[in-house]
Parts: sequence; C-alpha cells; structure tokens
Amino acid sequence: MKCITFSGVDGSGKSTQLQMLREKLERENWNVAYFHATEFSLANKIARFFKGQKTFEPGKEKAVTKASFFSLIIRQKFLLIDIFRFHLFLRKLKKENCDYLLSDRYFYDSVINMEYLASGRYLLFLSFIDAFIPRPDLALYFDAMPENIMSRINPPEQGIEYLRTKQELFQKKIKDWNMTVIDASKEKEIIFQEITEKNND
Repeated sequence: MKCITFSGVDGSGKSTQLQMLREKLERENWNVAYFHATEFSLANKIARFFKGQKTFEPGKEKAVTKASFFSLIIRQKFLLIDIFRFHLFLRKLKKENCDYLLSDRYFYDSVINMEYLASGRYLLFLSFIDAFIPRPDLALYFDAMPENIMSRINPPEQGIEYLRTKQELFQKKIKDWNMTVIDASKEKEIIFQEITEKNND
C-alpha cells in the first residue's frame, strides 16, 4: 500500500489536488482510502460531540490560534494516542488490500499546528511523538505565498501572520520529514501533472 500525504498551510490547494488524484486512481480501478488528520483526531471528535456537531466538513471548522500550556500537554497526549490508532488503521487497510492511502493533512500538520500554538514554548514530548509518526511513501508539501492566499475571494480567517508563521515552521521540517515541495502558485493542472509524475517515480 502506498501512502501519500498532502500538507501545507490553509488555502494552499492540497484538498483540491488530493481529490483530483483520488478520482484519477479510482478511475484506474485502484482501491483508494481517504484520511484526514483533523477528522481522525480523537480530541476533535470529543470537541465536536460536545458542540453537537454530527458531521465533519473539511475547512469548515474554526481554527484554534491560542492555547494554554496545560492544553498543549493534553493535545500532545491525544496526538500520541491518535498515532497509535493510525497504526491500527494501517493494518486494517493492508488486510483489505488497499492500494493507496491519501491523507488530507497529516500528523505533520498536527505537529506544526502544535508548534504554532506553543508560540516558542518548548514542548519536549513533541520530539518524542515525532519518532512514532509513520513515514509516508510520498509526503507532499504545498508551498504557497501567504499574500496570494489572502488575495483570494475567501481567504483564511486567521490572517496573513498566521500563514507566514506556519509556513516558516513547515520549512524547518521539510528535510527532516523528507517532504517533496510543490510550488502551489502554479496552475492546478500543472501541479496535478507534477504530482502524478512524482507518484509514478
């Protein structure tokens, strides 16, 4: 089974490209599974339950931009639980002879989000968690200019500084996570062609 992850800041086009690849692979009769780190998150499932939200809609949830240190500690523990749950999920998919797992956001995005919320506070446990994240076969990072994202009709509500900070955090991790950088400023058809070629390598 091949695991391909789509990571990047909000509005970088990763969901669009994932859907395009998913449709292509399914037309070719591959068995494709879908994963979304935010939807999978146990902490988010509990939060949605108490808010009375019965379904998850990607891109519709209000982003958290501040968190107490205690909240970060709890988030780290939930993240570790999610990673172990994901290992079980992978086993299940392999037994079902799944060919591809496409991930819209990944645990990499969860780590970046936690580092953003930490605002410079040192999270010792986070580096420990990182070691347990299964490494995907192809980790795509969509590199988009925050100014371009904010110029769109419906820009992310968090603002340009939020995007810039998260972009900087991602760029520090590209090498460690062996990410393939995708220039998200190109036309979506050109980006899709590049992704298709990377998948066939």
